[in-house]
Amino acid sequence: MTMTQLPEDIKTGEMHDSALLVKSRGVTKRFGGLLAVNNVDFDIPRGSIVSLIGPNGAGKTVFLHLLSGVLAPTAGRITLDGADITRLGVADRVARGVSRSFQVTNLFPNLSAGDNVRLAAQPRTGAAALWHGTTLRREVDARVEELLVQVGLGGAAARAPSELSHGDQRHLEIALALASRPRVLLLDEPTAGMSMAETGRTVALIRALNRDTGVTIVIVEHDTRVIAELATRVTVLDHGRVLADGTPGEVGADARVQTAYLGRRRDAAGR
Repeated sequence: MTMTQLPEDIKTGEMHDSALLVKSRGVTKRFGGLLAVNNVDFDIPRGSIVSLIGPNGAGKTVFLHLLSGVLAPTAGRITLDGADITRLGVADRVARGVSRSFQVTNLFPNLSAGDNVRLAAQPRTGAAALWHGTTLRREVDARVEELLVQVGLGGAAARAPSELSHGDQRHLEIALALASRPRVLLLDEPTAGMSMAETGRTVALIRALNRDTGVTIVIVEHDTRVIAELATRVTVLDHGRVLADGTPGEVGADARVQTAYLGRRRDAAGR
């Protein structure tokens, strides 16, 4: 299902469980006395692009860690297609179709771009299996080339990550996240540090992935232009709690969001 094919009940915010691929209810994360995520309900409609925004320290990346299995919640429940995945770790969630990229570039610098993707694309029967059997090697090689082409890096398999631009390095990371054929792709600030041209290419890539593969995408992003171009729904976190939820237009017009995140009222008061 593509973004333009979303049922009307999703577009209007009245979502039935059958329309939701991922659902969190009452998700909370404490680190000692710090309440980083506080009783968060978060819906991810099947086939959508949704965004999670908020000021620095709002709990966005922590919540992404909870969705991906990097962290376990202190309380609450997370389901994927109705199945409880709350206590599953990263590997088990990847196997069930949840994959992610990270805020900081996370590549093997001593391996080529192709070999970085190859490690992610190899069968989960163990790394040694990759080097046994001509058919298996050909299948993995074909998958590597397919992924590189998909993110705009066709022909770059032999290049080291350091030889790629910052934008291309981030696209290479997306290729790694796509290698497991995820149903849900979690992107943590995918345009951070990019030029305007690179940001435009990344927006086009994310839109194409959603449209052409049907993958459901969750984006943590600070660039409101990117959110406005891509997201069908936006959830705003502030101090670990949900402050607002709705379409980009609804959220952008919310006075609480303007105060906590956009800073428009603070700016006006300072004039």
